[in-house]
Amino acid sequence: MGRAGFNRTSALATATMALAAEAPDLDMLGQFKDPVFGFAHHRGFTHSFLGLFLVSGLVVGFMYLLWRLRGRPSNDPKLPPRWARLFLYAYLAGLTHILLDFTNNYGVRPFWPFSEKWYSWDIVFIADPFLWLFLVAGLVVPTFFSLVDRELGVRQKAPAGRIGATLALVGVLLVWGVRDYQHRRAVNALKAYLYEKAEPIRASAYPNWWNPFSWNGVVETRNFYATASVDSLQPEVDPDGEMQVLYKPEENAVTLAAKNSRLGRVYLDWAQYPFTETEPIQSPRVGYLVRFMDLRYSSPQFGARKNLSAGVELDGNLRVVEEIFGSRRRSLPQ
Repeated sequence: MGRAGFNRTSALATATMALAAEAPDLDMLGQFKDPVFGFAHHRGFTHSFLGLFLVSGLVVGFMYLLWRLRGRPSNDPKLPPRWARLFLYAYLAGLTHILLDFTNNYGVRPFWPFSEKWYSWDIVFIADPFLWLFLVAGLVVPTFFSLVDRELGVRQKAPAGRIGATLALVGVLLVWGVRDYQHRRAVNALKAYLYEKAEPIRASAYPNWWNPFSWNGVVETRNFYATASVDSLQPEVDPDGEMQVLYKPEENAVTLAAKNSRLGRVYLDWAQYPFTETEPIQSPRVGYLVRFMDLRYSSPQFGARKNLSAGVELDGNLRVVEEIFGSRRRSLPQ
């Protein structure tokens, strides 16, 4: 965005926008306190429309301090930093961060703190090589021609790379358009299929990074969940394809205690297709281990691998004694 034209209206525009586009992920610092706290606050305040005002102010303040410490440099004396404009650009760059996070299947809470509701478009994997291809090309190709011009002694009257950056942004929009169309085809195919003669209550499709037409489908029926791979180039779900059926567990005192724990409340607030598994524990203490998973991260291709799973260990009196998130464990004082 900076090279597409914003850098022609104020000094420090590109650097400010680059920092502002990354700054919302400062909420990852919450992981240092404990994993549940970090998970609860990730993509929260700093990823909200309100929080971006504070984030943008911090970024512009940092740029102003750096600019003063460096002796107020400027590549073009006729183009000084315009600080009010840079604040607006920082906010716009922060909005692109929210937008990019919205396109993947983790989701964002843009209306926090007024609403804790998660929103996700589910069309792009969290690391998409096709988007990288457009964005990297939009930076590298103009830089190459700029170096050639410099070797030939051609003087540039304005910052280089405007056309390349603009075309890169158009390429991103094209990728999103194709992904959105294929996503809707995949969801419609999932909704039109009967699963063990049961009609779906709801259905979702989540992207794979290696194939824009391959999706991980999750369907909820009255009594069970089903996960299946979907090819959005096909008009219907393959009945002979790999499919996993998970029957909904019955609620009991153990699962209710786990769901009412701090980790359980945070996890269930975020999960779209929550599923629990309960395992009795005999050693070193008697109790239960309740595992939480979100089926949108349980792909049939990965078998038993369950990404972004969590767990709560309860003692015999159903008190939480340990929280588990990924590979990290945290014992709670009794």
